[in-house]
Amino acid sequence: MNKLQALLNDSLIRTKHVENAAIIDIKQRQVCASTFGFNVPPENALNLIYAFYKNLLQVRRGGLCFKYYKCVRADEHSICLQNPDGGLIVAKTKTFILLATYRVGMYPSVCVEAVEKLGKRNGC
Repeated sequence: MNKLQALLNDSLIRTKHVENAAIIDIKQRQVCASTFGFNVPPENALNLIYAFYKNLLQVRRGGLCFKYYKCVRADEHSICLQNPDGGLIVAKTKTFILLATYRVGMYPSVCVEAVEKLGKRNGC
């Protein structure tokens, strides 16, 4: 396990608000860490990067789907997607995009807070 994977586990997974998480390096345009079993295909990573930089208006209108999730909210720093079982928070920092999934019954805002704290704590 590399440092970023350990960081995901320590900062997000242990909160019990987050099920899975991944970090996409914006400059490298690839996933650089993810929790065990959470696979983010390269084309999905690129779509998320593209959503923040080129296509945010369409994302706001609910045009972004990721796996089985559909966009319900978007701004320049975060995208919130949901499905019947839970949700996915995508937050952009200066150098990374952080993804975190949560279950029904969890508050998306708690998941967003955890992701944002991770970004701030690590100078992302």
